[in-house]
Amino acid sequence: MQIEKTALSGVVIITPRRFGDARGWFSETWNAERMAEAGLDLAFVQDNHSFSATKGTLRGLHYQRPPHAQDKLVRCTRGEIFDVAVDIRKGSPTYGQWVGEVLSAENGRQLLIPKGFLHGFVTLTADCEVQYKCTDVYAPDCDGGIRWNDPTIGIDWGLGDTAPVLSAKDEVAPLLADFDSPFTWEGAA
Repeated sequence: MQIEKTALSGVVIITPRRFGDARGWFSETWNAERMAEAGLDLAFVQDNHSFSATKGTLRGLHYQRPPHAQDKLVRCTRGEIFDVAVDIRKGSPTYGQWVGEVLSAENGRQLLIPKGFLHGFVTLTADCEVQYKCTDVYAPDCDGGIRWNDPTIGIDWGLGDTAPVLSAKDEVAPLLADFDSPFTWEGAA
């Protein structure tokens, strides 16, 4: 398994090895023991699976505040997405900055997004399936979001002039400037 750091401390790209033969391939997408040896000691308790029928569907930017904050390990198992993490840890030298990665069924890459980061993705193809593991269960009272097109964050979703397909909740999410983050940076990871 290959683990690559990104420009945001704690956000990593994990690329599992694939073992192929005439039948296809096999890949171990998570192994708690191997990940703990690499410094990623996470106890996942919930798996989520989403389907987006339309290219240009944008989900995000979401977070879940304490006491139910979540680390997420995201992968695309059908189609292709542009997956994004945004640092929202007060006091962080990278507060408000983002990283993005193309995840696809073909490349097998995964993005690990720790607590204290927003998460969102846009589908680059139709009929996308995204699966992600979470370290805490979904808690509606801790659910929150920031506007996907917040100008202070400035994410380039690669949409050009095309309007994304959004949920009603994501259309009216607040801006980062109006957000009092419940997360605090605790120094270099």
